[in-house]
Amino acid sequence: MIMKKLLFTLIGCAAILAMSTNSAKAQSYEHAIGGRFGSANGVSFKTALNKGTMLELIGNFRSNSGATYANLTGLYEVYNPIQGADGLNWYYGAGATIGSYKIKHGGNSDVYLSANGVLGLDYKIKNAPINFSLDWVPALQLTPDTGFWGGDIGLGVRFTF
Repeated sequence: MIMKKLLFTLIGCAAILAMSTNSAKAQSYEHAIGGRFGSANGVSFKTALNKGTMLELIGNFRSNSGATYANLTGLYEVYNPIQGADGLNWYYGAGATIGSYKIKHGGNSDVYLSANGVLGLDYKIKNAPINFSLDWVPALQLTPDTGFWGGDIGLGVRFTF
């Protein structure tokens, strides 16, 4: 229940932010929504903040035979165009994740918080409302235990507007 409230609060804040910010100039779109596919699949929403920067929110959900995970990641990303490749940018940034997990055969569950980095490529198809990205998101888990996770490589496919 707490995760649902947090998710709706963050989506609401992102929507308000999207309506009140300037367009980013390094990329050729202001907003994008779609999927991010990697070790954990989920929903991705990007919105332009200032010139050359974006906010990305990623909601991941994952379940296997041993555990169930749900998390929300917010990333501040700085975009840089790649010369000679129209629509292609590289980006880097940082953010945070809050999530929860439940171990299925033992009953353990907990909430976790981590600091994240991001490094990736972003491509907007000219004259089409489609965007692709490929990125790496490593994490430093802060609670309940501290540790480094080498990250997730994900492919994003989004509708731009």
